[in-house]
Amino acid sequence: MSTKQLEKQYFNLKFAAKQLERNAKKCQKDEKDEKLKLKRAIEKGNVEGARIHAENAIRQKSQYANYLRMASRVDGVCSRVQAAISMKQVTGNMSSVVKGLDSAMKSMNLEKMQQLMDKFEKQFEDMDVQSQAMDQTMSNTVTLSIPQDSVDCLMQEVADADADADADGDMSGKDAKEKNRRRTKEDEE
Repeated sequence: MSTKQLEKQYFNLKFAAKQLERNAKKCQKDEKDEKLKLKRAIEKGNVEGARIHAENAIRQKSQYANYLRMASRVDGVCSRVQAAISMKQVTGNMSSVVKGLDSAMKSMNLEKMQQLMDKFEKQFEDMDVQSQAMDQTMSNTVTLSIPQDSVDCLMQEVADADADADADGDMSGKDAKEKNRRRTKEDEE
């Protein structure tokens, strides 16, 4: 595969990683929306609706994590493609270094030989740093599931937070609805 083709693949993979990250942000926003719906359902006493919204919130959170994980994996592949591009460049540089070493050895100019060897070592170190970064990126994976305990815990957490807000504010139902409507507007902005 030529360097141009590798660079094109690298660009496409970077684009895919960005798209996955955007999808993750959308899932995160949807999770917040579902939590608001959950809170409203709890306020109205709609337990079944609250359970559905809690499940949706947890599903969105899981999907968010899945998108981030996939983006990380694609980014790891990007690093490998970038390493391949670098390897091609280093290979080309090494061949010129070898030619330079041949001419240097013929003239036995030790200073020139040292400069070429230093340049070679620097390129090798740069390639090693890139390989380490790629390995770190690929080693970060986690799996998630949606246990029923999480749904119940989230529902209880939102109900408790809502109860605390009502107790602290000591507001009538109409005032509480108005406050929630303002909060929702602020969250959307």
